[in-house]
Amino acid sequence: MGNDNEKELAGRASARFVNDGNIVGLGTGTTAVHAVHAIADRVKSGLKILGIPTSVRTGELARSLGIPLTTLDEYQEIDVTIDGADEIDPRLCLIKGGGGALLREKIIASASRKMVVIADSTKLVPVLGKFPLPVEVIGFAQVVVAKKIQQMGAKVDLRRDAAGKAYVTDEGHHILDCRFGEIPDPPALGRMLNDIPGVVEHGLFIGLASLALVGKGSAVEEVEKAQR
Repeated sequence: MGNDNEKELAGRASARFVNDGNIVGLGTGTTAVHAVHAIADRVKSGLKILGIPTSVRTGELARSLGIPLTTLDEYQEIDVTIDGADEIDPRLCLIKGGGGALLREKIIASASRKMVVIADSTKLVPVLGKFPLPVEVIGFAQVVVAKKIQQMGAKVDLRRDAAGKAYVTDEGHHILDCRFGEIPDPPALGRMLNDIPGVVEHGLFIGLASLALVGKGSAVEEVEKAQR
């Protein structure tokens, strides 16, 4: 779950990376909500931006707070995206998708000049993999894909909604939560998952984050990418 106070500190601190005239990717999740609120406060004070949300629910929140929205159809280059993460390693490789929006989040991150990741201190890890890796799959292929990922050594669970039915993403897909244990080589695992027919996208975000803002106690620490 993480620390709510640290999440809010990180989310609020991220608003300073948004400048007048920017196209801004608006992330999804409990920490990103704080960033959306902080950006909305600046919009109320006269900041001129256009937001592109990473999920239906972030879009609804941004609209309700008065942030003008646009789409990737209109703008294919995003100045800055602010989004949370479920895990962050020292090279700023991420696991994302706990909130179910990983496909849109990755598309928007990939179209961004800068991705600022916001998190509380519990999300910093030496090696990715304690958090189950979300893999978005086409429903038709779900059982076949799950079997192939199990053969790679993971414990695989189909994500379900509150009613016990398969969770359905904004794009109409299902999510497999895959417990690999420690992931020493995220790029290699990412390539293996991409090679499975029926996998739409996975929650390993590699080489996309520029900077992490991490709430620690009552302060926010800027974490730059560690060199190998």
